[in-house]
Amino acid sequence: MNTNADLLKELRIDRSAPPPPSRRGLWIGLAIAVLLLVLLVIGVLVLGKRAVEVETTVVAAPTAAGAAGGSVLDASGYVVARRMATVSAKITGRVREVRIEEGQRVEEGEILATLDPIDADARRDLSAAQLEAARSQVAGVQAQLTEAAANADRLQALVGQQLVSKAQYEQAVAQRDALRAQLATARRNATVANEQLRISGIGVDDTLVRAPFSGVVVAKAAQPGEIVSPLSAGGGFTRTGIGTLVDMDSLEVEVDVGESYIGRVKPGMPVETTLNAYQDWKIPGSVIAIVPTADRGKATVKVRIALDAKDARIVPDMGATVSFLEQARPAQDADAPRLLRVPATVLSERHGAQVVFVVDGDVVRQRAVEVGERVGGNVEIARGVTPGDELVVGAPDALADGSRVQVKE
Repeated sequence: MNTNADLLKELRIDRSAPPPPSRRGLWIGLAIAVLLLVLLVIGVLVLGKRAVEVETTVVAAPTAAGAAGGSVLDASGYVVARRMATVSAKITGRVREVRIEEGQRVEEGEILATLDPIDADARRDLSAAQLEAARSQVAGVQAQLTEAAANADRLQALVGQQLVSKAQYEQAVAQRDALRAQLATARRNATVANEQLRISGIGVDDTLVRAPFSGVVVAKAAQPGEIVSPLSAGGGFTRTGIGTLVDMDSLEVEVDVGESYIGRVKPGMPVETTLNAYQDWKIPGSVIAIVPTADRGKATVKVRIALDAKDARIVPDMGATVSFLEQARPAQDADAPRLLRVPATVLSERHGAQVVFVVDGDVVRQRAVEVGERVGGNVEIARGVTPGDELVVGAPDALADGSRVQVKE
């Protein structure tokens, strides 16, 4: 009986004991882990083929070896005139007439203005009268000398015949010699009077203000009735000039080049000048000189630029940008390779070699290149690319042959 009771007790369900662990939850967790792993693999595969956004540049037409290259430096400056003058009178006087206007073309020696000539004319008339008086004195002394010379000659013959005394003859000779001295003095006085008249004539001419050179009037500074003087006077009522004249054939450009880049500039170097007012107009020229002094405050050196073109559109004080071009190299053989100039940022290094990435549809192709000289921010490529190729600029390190890319707009 006890044995059966024990058996029945073992078959009794213990309601207070915890339920045994379920195997269903284990299978659900395992399925979720596998699903996450599959999604991770798919994401890696999809994202690994995602297109990379890149910037590109197109290879321009080739430059023949030996020809002038592109810009090695750009600088800003202004158009200036080497011959520019504020024209004034040589004397102080009242303006009688002004014959110029702004923008008028004048020739060398042309009268720009006249001053009141009353004082100058009076001095000239006085000098002319003094000259006439001197010439009359010369004529009077000359007549007296002629008579005295004849008298001395006559008395000389009479002295030989003992018809007159020797004292009378010596007196006649002395009078003749005195008149000769007076004639010499009168002639010198006449010469001085003549020079004085010439100087007075210059004074009259000084009342005419003439153009010192051919050019264009850019400013008119005086009006009839005003007082002009070559020297500045107090009070502000005296003008120091009639107008400002500019020789348009002497226009050039002055630019300030930073000290760090002045080594790239050489005298005679070809340049292209672009005026701020005419952005599409490239004016050829060359470097005239590098001014041998530096601006301590701005750390720049002034460079003078010649303009090959003479045009009415070019006026003083216009803003300009100058591109300094690479010096022309010595001519090479006809079979010499033609060089392609591209930005240096298209170059990348892969496994120790210089390469570029060429866009081909939506992928890139890696190409090895033969690199030449570096000029400024550009580099010359002799082999490896062709004109019209679209190259990736600043290629990331992860970019490889066959990578998908998307060109930025």
